[in-house]
Amino acid sequence: MPDNQSRLGSYIRCSVTAGESYQAFLPPALPPEPPLDLLPLQGLLSKANQALGKLDAVADTLPDSNLLLYYYVRKEAVLSSQIEGTQSSLSDLLLHESGEATSVPIDDVTEVSSYVAALEHGLKRVREGFPVSLRLIREMHAILLSKGRGSNKQPGEFRTSQNWIGGSRPGNAAFVPPPPERLMECLDALEKYLHQEERPYTALIDAGLIHVQFETIHPFLDGNGRIGRLLITFFLMMMGDLRQPNLYLSLFFKNNRQEYYARLSAVRTAGDWEGWLDYFLHGVAETANQVVATSQAISSLFKTDQEKIASLKRAGISAGQAHERLQKVAISNAINMAAALEVSVPTARAALNNLKELGIVKDIAGAGKERLYVYAGLIELLEQGVSADDL
Repeated sequence: MPDNQSRLGSYIRCSVTAGESYQAFLPPALPPEPPLDLLPLQGLLSKANQALGKLDAVADTLPDSNLLLYYYVRKEAVLSSQIEGTQSSLSDLLLHESGEATSVPIDDVTEVSSYVAALEHGLKRVREGFPVSLRLIREMHAILLSKGRGSNKQPGEFRTSQNWIGGSRPGNAAFVPPPPERLMECLDALEKYLHQEERPYTALIDAGLIHVQFETIHPFLDGNGRIGRLLITFFLMMMGDLRQPNLYLSLFFKNNRQEYYARLSAVRTAGDWEGWLDYFLHGVAETANQVVATSQAISSLFKTDQEKIASLKRAGISAGQAHERLQKVAISNAINMAAALEVSVPTARAALNNLKELGIVKDIAGAGKERLYVYAGLIELLEQGVSADDL
């Protein structure tokens, strides 16, 4: 085992106006020194990489390769926001996006919707070849906090005041990140590591290191957790380890949150990067395998439902078209379905009612006179682990 003493950061004594002093943590730059002892993690690293390979191929099994991305972006937005305290479910978000009322406070759904916008902006930039950088991080943060809660906490700007985690003030906090006057030197060192050409470790290991370093620096007044979780996926895309951005670890972090915080703390207090990476690689493998299993279940659901629709014979043509549309949006009313399929509202309503008779969709009351038709089987598969009640 390496001598972790040299991996520890330093503490800076700071004082506040009332005269109370506190200790702010200044992390050492990446990579950890002495180098990581990865020999005990080789089997787990291989398992995680194999799972990533399967994940990258799974989108090709669905009728529309963008379908999985559409839903997983939204699932990640819901989960990552739940970690920060929102109560919105995936169904709430889909209802909100279709213009319907939700059962949770509008601020919760607005927050999740802003996360989707920030995530999609980041994906677009990375796919265009823009590097994962401080500039991109700030752009996503500006969108994330553009409205609702947090909009008064310097959206798109690195903090100019001290923040802290736990406690009511820095003096009794569980953790105090670097003071604002030392923030940019920490961020500049992180950006340098993001872009260095000769890397000491594989992209997957580096993704784990970068996430911890970002969370330790905590450069924003709000939104650090959500942006830090996105960095994992965007970095792997930039490095070519992911073609499709379908790896999001929020569900694993949410389900194992106490260990998550303990592992982060152990890096800062004991230099235990290997312990964090053991946890992180388990999360990557488990998450990737879950997405693969869910994708296969979705493909099976679509096939089974298509076979049911075939029994309708002539009426199955419009029902099949409605089914294809619901694969992409999961929730619709007859008016929206008619517009999407370019058919009359009565034709769309008949198609949706046929799907209801087959047990493929359920109908519920909408905001107006129109009933909403919900692709319940699809949402049930996607919402595994996304219920706010699981918190």
